[in-house]
Amino acid sequence: MFPGLSFILSHTLYAEWLSRKTVARLQNRTGPLHTGWQGILQPVADYIKLLVKEDITPAAAEAGVFNIVPVFIFAIPLAATFLIPIQSITTLWGYEPVAAFEGDLIMVLFLMSLTVLAVFLAGWSSGNLFGAVGATRVAFMMLAYEIPLGLVAISPAIMAKSLSIVNIVDWQVASVQSFLANPTIPGFLLGIVMFIGFAIYTVCLLAELEMRPFDMSEAETEIVHGWQVEYSGVKLALLNSGHDVKMVLAAGLLTSLYLGGPAGPILPPVVWFIIKTSFCVLILSNLSALFARFRIDQMVTGAWKYLVPLAVLQVMATVALSGVI
Repeated sequence: MFPGLSFILSHTLYAEWLSRKTVARLQNRTGPLHTGWQGILQPVADYIKLLVKEDITPAAAEAGVFNIVPVFIFAIPLAATFLIPIQSITTLWGYEPVAAFEGDLIMVLFLMSLTVLAVFLAGWSSGNLFGAVGATRVAFMMLAYEIPLGLVAISPAIMAKSLSIVNIVDWQVASVQSFLANPTIPGFLLGIVMFIGFAIYTVCLLAELEMRPFDMSEAETEIVHGWQVEYSGVKLALLNSGHDVKMVLAAGLLTSLYLGGPAGPILPPVVWFIIKTSFCVLILSNLSALFARFRIDQMVTGAWKYLVPLAVLQVMATVALSGVI
């Protein structure tokens, strides 16, 4: 039921199609074309194909962990999406998630991190050296991007004086309306600071989603698809679905923290949610297609040398402006 499982899965399939078509156009290809209008049903066909393929568990794998982890990789981000405001009529601006409470922002960030730990277990339990190398790279990447990601995610919460995603969206809408009615220099500076946070968060999400240029944990030319190398059939379908759901979750959280959530004029909130999350998917897909893969040491070093200090400065600027505005 909307805005639950069926809506999230439908939006997930649409987001995957949009991402594939965008990357294809940038690479001078056509992308999915024949299944449905402009290939829009190709993600559904791909999942059906995987569901009917043979499901193999390697003899060297830790069977229990190997078989159950794909379920968690799919279920954890799916559960987190229910904390993202999409549509309701119970709040001031007309939107609310399926579940909301003070501190739900921390819960979403925790669930996103938990998914990464599940990915590590998936590769490590496969009994394959390539899978173990991919899992190790996932762990190193997590140590690199989680700190700046958490810092810039907390910045809007500092201004809203709340760890509730709904309250953060409410603050954004009220702030934009106030600035349009009475533009001020502190308000203009806050916009610049929030844009820097948006940029840092977008880069961190590329690493969180293991998209180029941070897909070294799945690098086919180095480690033969990395931590997913031994997965097939239903389990691989769950892994792919989990990645796509996490992409929608990441776009939804980016929308809620920096783009005013589902708020907007004239159109219903759910339409604005789809438009804004699609915009975020387009940004992620464009960046993924435009840059070559980094080495794992370049990614870790770059995050600690540049992203972490920049995120700290962004938070400090946010705190300073919170005392002025």
